[in-house]
Amino acid sequence: MKRAIATLLCVVLPVVVLANDNAYHVIYDGGSLAETKSGTGLKMYIDANQVRFMRDGKIVATVPAPAITEISYGQDVHRRVGTAIGLAVVSLGIGALMALSKSKKHFVGITWADGDQKGGLAIQCDKNEYRGVLAGLEGITGKKAVNSDAMTVKN
Repeated sequence: MKRAIATLLCVVLPVVVLANDNAYHVIYDGGSLAETKSGTGLKMYIDANQVRFMRDGKIVATVPAPAITEISYGQDVHRRVGTAIGLAVVSLGIGALMALSKSKKHFVGITWADGDQKGGLAIQCDKNEYRGVLAGLEGITGKKAVNSDAMTVKN
């Protein structure tokens, strides 16, 4: 019985590991993808020479790595006021504590110029994946990501 279980694990475990999808799950926030609406979930694949965006198994966009001109990063931090109000109805103490908590959203921007085609997009990444997305993009392009929170705009 132990040998049967061990054999089964030896066969099943590698199959599960190899079946793992190496895509980043991102949310399209806006940009120059014509047929994609803001808020659409996409899978982002960072290959050795290109970045692919797919939705429902279909390629939405492919950006060659040498064409990428800029990579930017930014955060959106806000308080959870709506959740705090909802919880305050049930328990004032929990609602007050929730009002003190913050929520962060991590955004990565990519701009590119491939001959006459120029474009860009902003994507929202998961808090556990945005560092991997930035490292992957920096690795294939050789460009350093710019922190858009640190930039100041002067008119």
